[in-house]
Amino acid sequence: MTSLVNRAPQETRGNWKTYAVLATFMILSAFPVYWMFVIATSTDEKVMGFPPTVIPGDQLLVNLSEVFGMQDVFFTASLINSVIVAGVVTLTTLFFCSLAGFAFAKLRFRYRNALMIIVILTLTVPNQLGVVALYILMSRLEWNGTLLAVIAPGLVSAFGVFYMRQFIGHAIPDELIEAARIDGALTLRIYWTVVLPAIRPALAVLGLLTFVATWNDFQWPLITLNGTDFPTSMVALSDLASGNYVIYRRVLAGAFAATVPLVILLLIGGRQIVRGIMEGALK
Repeated sequence: MTSLVNRAPQETRGNWKTYAVLATFMILSAFPVYWMFVIATSTDEKVMGFPPTVIPGDQLLVNLSEVFGMQDVFFTASLINSVIVAGVVTLTTLFFCSLAGFAFAKLRFRYRNALMIIVILTLTVPNQLGVVALYILMSRLEWNGTLLAVIAPGLVSAFGVFYMRQFIGHAIPDELIEAARIDGALTLRIYWTVVLPAIRPALAVLGLLTFVATWNDFQWPLITLNGTDFPTSMVALSDLASGNYVIYRRVLAGAFAATVPLVILLLIGGRQIVRGIMEGALK
């Protein structure tokens, strides 16, 4: 009886049906990316041919050179601008959201719960409702047509504040905060030396989500950067896809180039991202 109680639980593994279903969904999810790569490496004849080709061609560099060489699209500048915008927004979001999450989770001040409720309620308001007011505000600041107009609205997010509050509240015990205060640490030092090292997995998840969302943002950059020489990658892709005659191999070659930074980011931070998601699920 004792041996049965102390016996370690065995790992549960799925059968072949589970793996077959997972493999099917994985293939279906990856097929649009593969199809984009096929078109990006093909010629006009193969793109328009029937039945459509499913084998990648050898014209990727040719198509990319045409995309980056178009003078009225500014695709090279758009990628650089997207890296700047997404990088700045991600860093500031991680800093401000983790700082606010730490305050809401571990500090005691008046109207803390009421302020948190207001933050959560802002998630229910669609971004489209604030576009007109935001455009007027950026016009007053004379930022329309510049990258500041794209960066400023994304410096902090309500979802990031809520996510960091929940993670910090479960990941860091109150006793650890009190021990740091007894040792003489101030609030900012506690945040920097105690909180940040403990929430790195959560920061990785939030950073990935923020970077991807900012990189793929289309509506607001299109409104504020319309007609300028400083587009983002999504605006440049819309310029590639506009006109009376759309060359699909160019459009998807540009889409492939705009997808590469996201894939690199996923490969670099994949382990931290998975760890953060698993820790959040377990907590």
